[in-house]
Amino acid sequence: MMGLKRNDHLNVCIVLISFILMIHHSSLMTSAAFFTTRSTINSRKTLTRESLISSIGSIKSSSSKEEGKKESLNTSEEPTDNVSATRRSTLAKVASLVIPTISAVELLLHAKISLAMDENDEVKKRIIIVTGCNSGIGLDAVMRFAQNHKVILACRTLEKAENAVRQVQTSLSSAGTSVNDLDLIPLECNLASLKSISTFAQGVAGLLGDTGKVDVLALNAGLARNVASKDVLRTEEGFELTIGTNHLGHFYLANLLLPLMDKKSGRIVVTASGVHDPESPGGAQGSKASLGDLSGLVEQGPFFEMVDGSKFDADKAYKDSKLCNVLFTRELQRKINQKGYEIKANCFNPGLIVGTGLFRDQNQILTKVFDIAATNLLKVGENTHWGGGCLEYLCLDKGVGEVMGGQYYTSDPGSSKYGDAAYGNQFCVAQPSKEARDDKKAKDLWRLSAQLLGMSPDMN
Repeated sequence: MMGLKRNDHLNVCIVLISFILMIHHSSLMTSAAFFTTRSTINSRKTLTRESLISSIGSIKSSSSKEEGKKESLNTSEEPTDNVSATRRSTLAKVASLVIPTISAVELLLHAKISLAMDENDEVKKRIIIVTGCNSGIGLDAVMRFAQNHKVILACRTLEKAENAVRQVQTSLSSAGTSVNDLDLIPLECNLASLKSISTFAQGVAGLLGDTGKVDVLALNAGLARNVASKDVLRTEEGFELTIGTNHLGHFYLANLLLPLMDKKSGRIVVTASGVHDPESPGGAQGSKASLGDLSGLVEQGPFFEMVDGSKFDADKAYKDSKLCNVLFTRELQRKINQKGYEIKANCFNPGLIVGTGLFRDQNQILTKVFDIAATNLLKVGENTHWGGGCLEYLCLDKGVGEVMGGQYYTSDPGSSKYGDAAYGNQFCVAQPSKEARDDKKAKDLWRLSAQLLGMSPDMN
């Protein structure tokens, strides 16, 4: 570190120390993203750099104000001494000044947006449902899907869904797309409420009418509580919130929507995470994912704290929910095959993408600093458009539809550096964890999940 001034040393140390603390304190190998895109498909449309420059300001204007409020709240606490005050101030400056600059430059460097197409530029207009699409890779995916497909935005509240529609309209209109050409439908779908999910499914059925079919169901929503949390929060029906939302909510939704899906070419894509695997870099940090013998569900029923029957552990609960996602996907595909349907169900790990709504319950300044360290310094994180590209690839790529489903897609850390060429190459089918390959456990989890939800374990 020769040639650096004292303040430079301090800034570097803060970034590195914060990175170590975040790795130690929580596991952030997960999923989600923001705007811009890239995807390996048969043909593409591009947005000009000038139009993206124009859209950057409009997209970020409202969020930057909120972020400013959060930063001021986080930095206004009374420091214990001058040293901590200096460090806190410097850390806040790093987070507030560096991140917007990096984000803007990143958008300009990746200004090309590619859209999934069929051969010969003949685009079949699909009906696509995306959960958790008011931020992260869900919103990123909608931004791409919207230019050629009807998209139903399923968000926790109608307000969030409507705000997401406005963000998409603003961004794409700034890039030259007519708002009148967009077919976006905002609906409430609170995955922590079976009533909300049921109402959403009924709404979708009404929109489809007698002949319409859902082409793609992207089960992308998710939450990760602060790893230091000790209290057990619950869904409306009393399920532990993390498993109840990330697994049971999507389980219920998928089963309600399956009768409405195109049985010949439908796709179901589940956003999982590498942390489901205790042997992965992210999964090895902190608590390890394991569902044990499912005794929590067997013995405690809807009042379970953890699936394996242990005491509540926020870190483990998130990782367990991602393990449930992989097991669910594999069993779902097995049941689809038994029915003779040609729907393809797959799940994926988009990699370490920190700057998303998934980490809204974490310390925001440390999360931002960690994002810089992981993505820009250590090159082990992925950019926002990478996660969105992964989701788009699995939802629309023709090649994915021609191979067997029930697969887990992932890539090595930092694979976004390969750009569009990574999809289908570096980002490809891989083995999930040993526990995720336990077919008996997948069947048992399905049966117990259906039982908790009051559903038949047989798929419609």
